[in-house]
Amino acid sequence: MPRPRLAAALAVAAALLTGCASGDDWSEPHPSPSAVGAPGAGFVDGPGEPAPESTVTPEPGSWARVRPSAGMRVVLLTAGQDRPTKTLVEAVRAWAEAEDVDLRTVTAADGTDLLPAVTRAVDLRPDLVVSAGNDLIDPLAAVTPSHLDQRFLVVGAELAEPTHNVTAVDWTGGSFRGEGLGMSSTYDPASFTEARCAAAVRAGAAAVLTGHTGIVVWLDEY
Repeated sequence: MPRPRLAAALAVAAALLTGCASGDDWSEPHPSPSAVGAPGAGFVDGPGEPAPESTVTPEPGSWARVRPSAGMRVVLLTAGQDRPTKTLVEAVRAWAEAEDVDLRTVTAADGTDLLPAVTRAVDLRPDLVVSAGNDLIDPLAAVTPSHLDQRFLVVGAELAEPTHNVTAVDWTGGSFRGEGLGMSSTYDPASFTEARCAAAVRAGAAAVLTGHTGIVVWLDEY
């Protein structure tokens, strides 16, 4: 290949590589995500803000008009291969694809990797960490109070004493709170249906985007 043509080819390749790297680089600052649209009537009970650690029961579908602004950076933090966890993971991925969310996944390799996995997720500095899997609850309880500027969404479980940066979505059959702690309802893997998990992800994201954090969103209509 003549030298001019080789130089041109190398230049094109370098440009392509640079473009791909910059598009995937979360180290660069970007605008904070915002809510596109507003929740419908009955999303949050009462005229004021819900109290910290309180439980709200939104009207079904009241969150449907809320979307994240394009390019929101989200880390899906997951552990476990059980069917409920897999259903939650697919729900998060479907939501991210539909809403133009920049999604990355951090998966705990085994029981010894749970706490390091939470740390890896936080180190990416996303706009939101979405947790799927009961095994992550105790590690999250240990880490979240030390990272109050990082927002977390726990789906299908909750932290027993969440700080204001942790929001949870629960329902009858899905409300694990950690080892040795009681649950709001008996755990039922069959309650993790595709429809309920999809609704939970959207309702939880809507709560975070509209500033209703540090609460439990309770869904029982799906």
